[in-house]
Amino acid sequence: MSCPRCGFLYNCICDAEPQLSCKVRFILLTHPKELNKDTNTGDLMLRTLPNCQRYTWDRVNPPSALLEELRAANNQPWLLFPSDDQHPAAAYQPAEGKLPLFILLDATWQEARKMVRKSPWLSQLPHLSLTPTSMSAYQLRRNQQAGNLCTCEAGITLLNLLGESAQATQLSLYFQAFIDTFHADKSGHARQL
Repeated sequence: MSCPRCGFLYNCICDAEPQLSCKVRFILLTHPKELNKDTNTGDLMLRTLPNCQRYTWDRVNPPSALLEELRAANNQPWLLFPSDDQHPAAAYQPAEGKLPLFILLDATWQEARKMVRKSPWLSQLPHLSLTPTSMSAYQLRRNQQAGNLCTCEAGITLLNLLGESAQATQLSLYFQAFIDTFHADKSGHARQL
């Protein structure tokens, strides 16, 4: 039987799971196609970051609780998304008296583009763009484009940007344990250490 927490059958990685204490709020806006994929790395953030929550994206019916959070006077929402001519990125500057709220699109890049294009309430948010300092270690899906990060890697990069380097390092180690274990577990054998 698979581990109910990490989902692996032969190589449970729960002992590698850190309990982070980061105060930054993350919201994973997850495309419905991602919810049950075992390759989804947003789950790693949900398990480890105390202020991380998930909403499911719906083109017709946006999550009302998320819309309320975006309108709340004490929140400073940011959409983590690459800039383009239509949506230039802004440099992150914390606003005094407001809590930063980072929305990460938990989807493939093709799905994420559609989510922004089909959701005017998303495209109106200030865009925060990341500049990765290394190549993605995520190789669990086909058609990966160079320079793109998976959801968890984007979270790690954002933590570093916010000066939470110790938290970023712990999450990175957990992510690497997931990547190192995935293929062995899915092929039905214990990972060789």
